[in-house]
Amino acid sequence: MPVDQHSDPFEERLSAALHEAGGTFDNPGGALAAAGQARGHRMRLRRRAAVAGGAASLALVGVGGALLVPWGGTPAPKPSSVAATGSAGPKTYSADEVVRTLQQLLPKGKFTKSEARGTGEDLPPLAVGVFDDGKGEAAVSVGLDRVPTDTGEFNPSTAVMPCADGGQSGLDSCRTELLPDGSAVTVYQGYEYPDRREDTKAWGADLVTPAGQHVSVIEWNAPAEKGKPVSRPEPPLTTAQLKTLAAASKWRRIIDAIPKEKKPTAATGSSTRPAEMAGWLILRKLSLLLPSDLKRVSYGSQETGYGYMVVDDGKGRSLVQVNVQPDMSDVADQLYGSGSETLADGTRVAVQQGPAEKGGAGAVEWTVDTMRKSGLRVVITAFNAAEQGKAATRAKPALTIEQLRAIALSPRWLSDKD
Repeated sequence: MPVDQHSDPFEERLSAALHEAGGTFDNPGGALAAAGQARGHRMRLRRRAAVAGGAASLALVGVGGALLVPWGGTPAPKPSSVAATGSAGPKTYSADEVVRTLQQLLPKGKFTKSEARGTGEDLPPLAVGVFDDGKGEAAVSVGLDRVPTDTGEFNPSTAVMPCADGGQSGLDSCRTELLPDGSAVTVYQGYEYPDRREDTKAWGADLVTPAGQHVSVIEWNAPAEKGKPVSRPEPPLTTAQLKTLAAASKWRRIIDAIPKEKKPTAATGSSTRPAEMAGWLILRKLSLLLPSDLKRVSYGSQETGYGYMVVDDGKGRSLVQVNVQPDMSDVADQLYGSGSETLADGTRVAVQQGPAEKGGAGAVEWTVDTMRKSGLRVVITAFNAAEQGKAATRAKPALTIEQLRAIALSPRWLSDKD
């Protein structure tokens, strides 16, 4: 079966919505169900892990380990203040102003700031803190960003986090609705770990307005997303309160003050190491390269370097993961041993088939690991299970080794465009 380009409703969704938003905010069904798989698989593919064995922080880790990244993966320029330039411009919001807004919008209780960013920083605004309404401490976060609306007729319902089809595991509830002002909001209740090895719950609301303002609210029933024991049975905010918090007009004013993206110049955009590919772009490329007869069930990504999709060919769901890393030439010899091959253009290829590293009963993973002469590493892995760490749901992964190889070696990965 060839790996061909195609266009379907899912592609249109990715093009219109995930082009900026879907890779920065995971879809709650797939992401909550796969929480931890994204982070774990990606982190062991980073340079340090490659040097150690070669098998294979985020400012704010949200559902499935992803949150905000500047559009196109390039840092947004820091705006000059009005006082410095002497010219009028949009109001900027400091990190303290952003976190104070969160504090003002929360119910009565004690709030302690953990982290925040304003509109004049390299990454989009966010506010993170610990909230206690008298029933126990709980981590709360709000991430703000902008969805592009210049790709044709914009529909917020195609840009907001979708609820997964059918009985996707990992969620207790998920509902998407339209608000009177035309905004779309998804409110969900799930868990930090899909295998429930800890009782940490992750609840959230994801909202997109007709103007493209994007608000993501996440709360936990522990003082931190990970590494802290649960402090209360449930997160403090109800689903109604989550929706109200995400829809607050104050967030929209802050989002409007985020500087528009500018392409980096030679003077400001140079770097000793190439930037990692944005998660939303990895998702877009992966979807374009997957066989057209595969149903896309759910998807998610990290801010950069990693994306996944759960696909179904009618024989059961299969998780497909892609890691994209630039400038990895210095560890090539550790990654590609005697069993690998070198193509005519210098690309190195290694194939692995075996039991899933973190799999349940009968789970296997097939991996094609490639590195171009430029040092660009593309690794694609398919499982015969819908989630990493779970038992097999089918006999084999939905993609053959030949299809995985064709995807990993596609010239699409060499471009910063679709």
